[in-house]
Amino acid sequence: MNTIKQFSLPIILSFLAIYIIWGSTYLLVAFSVEEIPPFLLAAIRFLVASLIVFVLVWLFYDFKDVSKVQIKNSMIAGILFLAVGNGGMSFALQYIDSGYSALLTSGQPLILLFMLWMIDKKPLPTKAWMGVALGMLGMYLLVSQRELVTTDQQLLGTVIIFGCLISWGLGSVFVNRAELPKSSLLNTGIQMLTGGVFLIFVSLIAREPTVDWSEISTRAWGSLVGLIIFGSIVAFTAFNYLLTKVSPEKVSTCTYVNPIVALCLGYYFRDELLTSQTVLAAFVLLTGVYFINSNKPKPKRT
Repeated sequence: MNTIKQFSLPIILSFLAIYIIWGSTYLLVAFSVEEIPPFLLAAIRFLVASLIVFVLVWLFYDFKDVSKVQIKNSMIAGILFLAVGNGGMSFALQYIDSGYSALLTSGQPLILLFMLWMIDKKPLPTKAWMGVALGMLGMYLLVSQRELVTTDQQLLGTVIIFGCLISWGLGSVFVNRAELPKSSLLNTGIQMLTGGVFLIFVSLIAREPTVDWSEISTRAWGSLVGLIIFGSIVAFTAFNYLLTKVSPEKVSTCTYVNPIVALCLGYYFRDELLTSQTVLAAFVLLTGVYFINSNKPKPKRT
């Protein structure tokens, strides 16, 4: 009976949000970068979303409790997570399939585990090494396909995604050790604003072409609006809500579902290549990620 009560309608809807919405963001970005330069796209996405978040913060939170150190740390996290990580992913999706990108991104816990191992110098248990071995095998099965990586541009996109994984890993390590604002909503707003401003400068430095917004298709506009409202606001709110209602292990299951959603959507809406080796790679890689994510000490009962 308690289990039934635990999974109430808001919790179910929140899980659907982080599963489907976050899984669909790869497709939405791929649609958008067909007509909007990638760095400009990411900048607009995060700047508009940050304005919405700051309005919510102004309504529900007091800015006076935030220190300069907390703001600085949130800005650093915004550069690592959003400017470099998400901005790089938007750039890479010009050249590679959205489902392929999502599968590569799902290997982020593998990169993070290596970083923590190198920083903390702590030996890894057998279960973690099993996850590492399976994760590396899954990555190899994925990127070794000639059908998916046939041109220099596709190779460049793949390398950029790995760079994004490193940036997200550095951001995760930094956030775990840094003092951040108590309000996760305010923290997100600062990160989005910082990432958006940073990406504006990147767009200018890269000399991205100007956009005639009157010629942008309805699909590209819809994808951009979906990224702002659903990808950046709704899904994140659902994510934080779930962290207050269920265990982090249950919330982290989105790591396994998002790539599957992205693969299916890319195959159906963009006719992206879905080979039997990709399916096998997804199974092996996500199994390795499961072993890595489940390799966490359980809290002692009191």
